[in-house]
Amino acid sequence: MEEPAAKKTIPSGIWALGFVSLLMDISSEMIHALLPVYLVTVMGASMEMLGTIEGIAEATASIVKIFSGALSDWLGKRKLIVATGYGLAALTKPLFPLASSLGWVVAARFIDRVGKGIRGAPRDALLADLAPAHIRGAAFGLRKSLDLTGSFAGPLLAIFFMWLMSNHFRAVFWVAVIPAFLSFGLIMFVVREPPHAAPLRKPRFPLNPSELARLQQNYWLVVSAATVFTLAQFSTAFLILRAKAEGLPLVLIPLVLVVMNIVSALAALPVGILSDRVNRLTLLIFGFAMLIAADLVLAFTGGLGGVGLGIVLWGLHLGFTEGLLDTLVADTAAPDLRGTAYGVFNLASGLALLAASVMAGALWQLLGPQATFLAGALFTLLALLGLIGIRLRIPGLGMLR
Repeated sequence: MEEPAAKKTIPSGIWALGFVSLLMDISSEMIHALLPVYLVTVMGASMEMLGTIEGIAEATASIVKIFSGALSDWLGKRKLIVATGYGLAALTKPLFPLASSLGWVVAARFIDRVGKGIRGAPRDALLADLAPAHIRGAAFGLRKSLDLTGSFAGPLLAIFFMWLMSNHFRAVFWVAVIPAFLSFGLIMFVVREPPHAAPLRKPRFPLNPSELARLQQNYWLVVSAATVFTLAQFSTAFLILRAKAEGLPLVLIPLVLVVMNIVSALAALPVGILSDRVNRLTLLIFGFAMLIAADLVLAFTGGLGGVGLGIVLWGLHLGFTEGLLDTLVADTAAPDLRGTAYGVFNLASGLALLAASVMAGALWQLLGPQATFLAGALFTLLALLGLIGIRLRIPGLGMLR
């Protein structure tokens, strides 16, 4: 039976969360689009060191998520924790232009990712709480699309201000502080938390076996497939450096993230809407295949045209996978365990990302970029085969219920 049109409307709270993500991503990506080149050319970091820095930063965020997610379940409240994470990220943005050494930049990146870790799992759980089940895929797709819009708007602004300020990295980093504080104001004063039916529960260590036992088999299958897949998703810093190696001018370096995130943003919402009508795993299989294609193109083609095609395919895979994986976690976890579920999911993915980024940096340093991207294709193929097996074994998994 068709839902009335009014019931298909995405709630305003989800739009607000989307714009919170958009503003913070504008701030973060203005910095991150320039940071790999800044670290290598200005601060003197090696390729292997860059991979380690990026991996540790993202893994830190994922490790923190498991604690903040579980805490939001125990309290039955999520907004305060989410706001704390965005506030910390906003406060650390000025550290990037103020840093006088590589150590300070690494510290700023680390603390910024702690803020991301604090907000990540509770925010996704809050989104799941706000989203009606029959449009859950569309809701996650919308937030991801707005998030990715910030991800390409940030690099575009970085290009503009690098041109305006004659390639003055630190001046651009100062401009990036502004949208971060706007994002914090939006989460504090606009987003409203829905009432929770679940009572407050006594706090426990988030990896308590009795809590994890309540997460069922389908959830763990989603986590397993995502973890292997993440081994192929090393930091986008390597896409930036691949483009630079092919001769992309310094002022245009942020175009790598612009192109990638425009493609992702355009794909995320339609994919989310479609996932409310077809099996989500089928769409996810297509997304995995896109990453294999991206890695092969980046490994075997030269010139800016080949790199550009690889970046487009990389963006397409992100649009097909990130929102769907988040939606599948909401589908397979009990409402009162969503914070914990997202925390565990992000912990597993973060540790895999740490391993992937360190491995990518080492392979690049020892064997060159081709080996890095071929390794990514291999891990994606393993994840793809596992996902096909899950799809065949449990046909109902990934269907709207």
